[in-house]
Amino acid sequence: MVGGGYTGLWTAYYLARADPTLRIVVLEAEVAGFGASGRNGGWCSALFPASLDRLARISPTGRDGALAQHRAMRATVDEVGRAAAEEGISCDYAKGGTLVLARSESQLRAAQDEVAHARGWGRGEDELALLDAERTRARIGAEGALGATYTPDCAAVHPARLVRGLAAAVERLGVTVHEQTRVLRIEPGRAVTDRGVVRADVVVRATEGYTASLDGQRRTLAPVYSLVVATEPLPPTTWERIGLLERETFSDHRHLIVYGQRTADDRLVFGGRGAPYHFGSRTRPDFDRDDGVHAAIRRTLAELFPVVADARFTHAWGGALGIARDWTASVGLDRGTGLAWAGGYVGDGVGTSNLAGRTLRDLVLGHDTDLSRLPWVGHRSRRWEPEPLRWLGANAGLRAMTLADAEERLTGRPSRIARLMAPLLGH
Repeated sequence: MVGGGYTGLWTAYYLARADPTLRIVVLEAEVAGFGASGRNGGWCSALFPASLDRLARISPTGRDGALAQHRAMRATVDEVGRAAAEEGISCDYAKGGTLVLARSESQLRAAQDEVAHARGWGRGEDELALLDAERTRARIGAEGALGATYTPDCAAVHPARLVRGLAAAVERLGVTVHEQTRVLRIEPGRAVTDRGVVRADVVVRATEGYTASLDGQRRTLAPVYSLVVATEPLPPTTWERIGLLERETFSDHRHLIVYGQRTADDRLVFGGRGAPYHFGSRTRPDFDRDDGVHAAIRRTLAELFPVVADARFTHAWGGALGIARDWTASVGLDRGTGLAWAGGYVGDGVGTSNLAGRTLRDLVLGHDTDLSRLPWVGHRSRRWEPEPLRWLGANAGLRAMTLADAEERLTGRPSRIARLMAPLLGH
């Protein structure tokens, strides 16, 4: 396994459980969970970056395949909780679902359209419900909420505790984890590291936002940064006004993505996009912090919950996530070369990586299962454009989403810019 995040560790975990005789090695350039696995916003959700319509187009079985993928993602939320409990991983797992707020008439129409689309796919209120303003306020005290969508298919977790606990679990199962071992390139039958060559029948690329650091993989996934802040633990009087009694995760229907959760120790953790894509698919520690973006995230949180405007923010961080050119996550194994891969989660990797691990288990062991027949298996996204086109396109897309939100604020109508961008974003 090249990469010691969720994907590599879940794959190692399920393979070791299925066949204890296998010799499994995880190679990690830093420490297990160093990347997005240890620094995300803690949503273990059923979200998949490509829409059901997109999945139906790439699935040999069309609509049935897309729905099978969706059912597998829903089941994955529970599987992460089950595995964490079985292994004694204390990751503050709480399945409170997700609220996505509508705070303007255009956002309310977007929420209504989303629910109507779900009904067209046979998804009932038990999967996605439309809440009016009163039902929304009963769950979350957000400023100006006209309504919200609610799905039960998400759990809040402490991401770093989950990934470090998973690393310990695989070692108990006999898996060797080599940290501080940087893989330079992957070839059939071997991974070339800065400390020597590791040979194996199957080599799994599980590097997500750091894939571009491998020789020959510069254009496979684009690393895009998402930044996060956390408040100090908030007092009970503040939580009486905010709500989130079941530790629901939350967002709203803007186009430039934001996400938040109430932690087990009563902090608000809140993050969002907005940091630029860096030329040449570079990832560097100093990109984890952007004072302007972090300040904007804090302002947005205070707009949602004015009661936290004077709260002290104790943490600010960020990390790179991986985006495929067609915004469609994939998993697969080339039996001819022994090279396997999983990734392109577009920020939805906490849950999707677990499904990837179980799917890779079945592919490596040669088992024909429901998981090995899902539409994302074997999917190949085309490569990103060379620079400077990649830099121009990625940052133009970021700017377009910002403009789409501004357009809706000014016009009160759904954004034409967002509609034009939708085909480029996996919809």
